[in-house]
Amino acid sequence: MTVPNLITIIRIILTPVFIISLMGEQFLTALIIFVACGVSDGIDGMVARLFKQKSRLGTYLDPLADKILLVSSYVVLAVIHSLPSWLAVMVLARDFLILLGVLIISLNRVDLKVKPSIISKVNTCFQFITVLAVLSQPYFAFRPLFYDFLFYATGLLTIISGLHYIYLWLGFMGESPNGRRNNKAGVADQPREPGPKGE
Repeated sequence: MTVPNLITIIRIILTPVFIISLMGEQFLTALIIFVACGVSDGIDGMVARLFKQKSRLGTYLDPLADKILLVSSYVVLAVIHSLPSWLAVMVLARDFLILLGVLIISLNRVDLKVKPSIISKVNTCFQFITVLAVLSQPYFAFRPLFYDFLFYATGLLTIISGLHYIYLWLGFMGESPNGRRNNKAGVADQPREPGPKGE
């Protein structure tokens, strides 16, 4: 077990505590856990680069930990009416679409090598910022227009990202009917291809 993978596992374990804090409307505790998870996400990548502790397991665990935290955040925040339900549905639908696409490609026995797209990275960044802004609202409140902007911008980016991957998948499957061509352009944002941050 490498150190980066251990950090990632701890991040996954913290997610239920985060959910319980949100359900109990203990926003300060939830905010601290969310920030800690975000910081640890950067730390495990730095450790992997500095000490060359890359592993195939880490390339799946790291993005999985991020997804579990983000999806849990949007679902629970929508349930307690802290952000729009339609935004949570969009985030869930996009992630379901990605998982479905990966499953279909895997069933076609395609050698899947995944690389995140720029649109996906920007979308994930906005998703994190939106959750952070909502959690910190009781302590660092902005004007309502700011939150509306975040909600609609995140929703728009989620739609664009989802459509982008549909386009990539259709083109990829059309070019690889026998499932023997590697995908190097990136068909999903999770999991990532082993790279500098891969654990």
